[in-house]
Amino acid sequence: MPQAKLQLSPHDQQVLESIFNPLELSGIGAHNVEIQAEMELLDEQPDSPFLPASRELELQGVRLAERGELEQALLAFEKALYLMERASILNNRAQALRLAKRDQEALSDLNRALELATEKQARTKCHAHCQRGVLHRKLENLDAARADFEAAAQLGSKFAREQLVEINPFAALCNQMLRQAFDQLK
Repeated sequence: MPQAKLQLSPHDQQVLESIFNPLELSGIGAHNVEIQAEMELLDEQPDSPFLPASRELELQGVRLAERGELEQALLAFEKALYLMERASILNNRAQALRLAKRDQEALSDLNRALELATEKQARTKCHAHCQRGVLHRKLENLDAARADFEAAAQLGSKFAREQLVEINPFAALCNQMLRQAFDQLK
């Protein structure tokens, strides 16, 4: 039995393109064709005698949070911040705060992390935008989530690009169109 060929109208093709390339829809993608992969992003650390101890406390906080020892993790992050206020510590503490269901405090930390993160701290900036986007999405602030995911996608986050596809207002329309198209093929 020959297979029926699916024909899409130019409008349907445009809708599909906007779903799978959400940065084009926002006008961002057209300006920056070459986006660095997130794995290639680096953070330049400030020169400080407190950096090694601060980093060790931050890593300790991450390990504690991964084990579910959130209060101890938060204490380690607090000590690390006392030595040096760095964007990566705030980003990691925000994750622990989210796990502890303290979303407003996490949002505050992410806002501060993004204020501190410079262009030389692209990895932390990308992660903070992703994390804040997820938090905004959880709090049902889709416009803010979209803005954060667009910023992270520009920095190279595949996760952020996937999130943009998921929250794209055309996605529901696309699903409906695809269902109708496949129903017609039957």
